[in-house]
Order: sequence, then structure tokens, then C-alpha cells
Amino acid sequence: MLSKTIKLGFSLFVASVILAGCATTSDSANNSGSTDNGSSTSGATSSGATGSGSTGTGSQSGGESSVDLGTVFYFDFDQSTLTAATRALLTAHAADLKTFPRNIRLEGHADERGTREYNIALGERRANAVRDYLRSEGVTTPIEVISFGEEKPVNSGGFEAAWSLNRRVELK
Repeated sequence: MLSKTIKLGFSLFVASVILAGCATTSDSANNSGSTDNGSSTSGATSSGATGSGSTGTGSQSGGESSVDLGTVFYFDFDQSTLTAATRALLTAHAADLKTFPRNIRLEGHADERGTREYNIALGERRANAVRDYLRSEGVTTPIEVISFGEEKPVNSGGFEAAWSLNRRVELK
């Protein structure tokens, strides 16, 4: 339990550092309003997701994984694109999944802004982006994709730092 608390604290620290670095970029280029709805531009020039782990991953069958990788991938406002850093982390996950095959589930999430229906679709696009990247890296094990939209926030605050933590995909 203490280990999970430490990992969660570290993840929040990493997320805040990443957000602080992103704070100097123009938000007007990445979104078209104050809601997390509208048309998705998954091919946009936005930086997409930033990878940061809140928990490690290990093999559920056939032994333990030799790596401890982050399993939460964060996304920019109204985006479902992956950054180079996230792709590098997913490449490591793919290698681990090929060495230690197991079923995984990708849970897509969105912040509270936007309609319920739009956020479900956005969470699914985000989870599908992660799944598609893992498939492109040669992962053949079963991957379940589910979207919770805005229904399971990690932070219910009504401000950007909270919303940024809720725009994520969790690998389980």
C-alpha cells in the first residue's frame, strides 16, 4: 500500500513537472474553446499524450516482468495523439508484452468538460491510439479497450491541473 502511495505521489510530481513545461505553450493552438468537446483532431500538430507511470506492470502469467514501466498515459486537451516520449514508453511495454504475454485492458478517460457522449468517444479514441501503437510494435496478445469518459476522474477539481490528470489512458 505504501509503495502504491509513493508511486502515485511520484506520478503526480512528474505530471506537474510536465504540465509546468507545457504551460509556456499557447493553448489557442491546441483547442478551440473552453470545453473538452468538439471535433477531435487526432492528426493535429498538438503534442498529444505524455507518458508517466503511476503503477508498475508485471507479468500476470509465466513469471514476473523484468521492468517497472509507467501504466498511465496523459493526453492534451481534446487530443488522442501520442507524443514521442509516450511512444518510447509504449515500445518498452510492447517488448515486455512480447516477452511476458498476458491479456491487458486499456481504459480511456476524459476530463469533465464536454458532453458525456463526446467524452466516451474521446476516451475510446485515446485507448485505441495506445492499442494501435502496441499492435504496430508486434503485440499479439488480447487487448481489451474500454472508455469511461468523464465517469472515473482521479481528481474532481474544476481547474486545468485536475483536468489534465483526468485526460488519460490506463494500462491494466
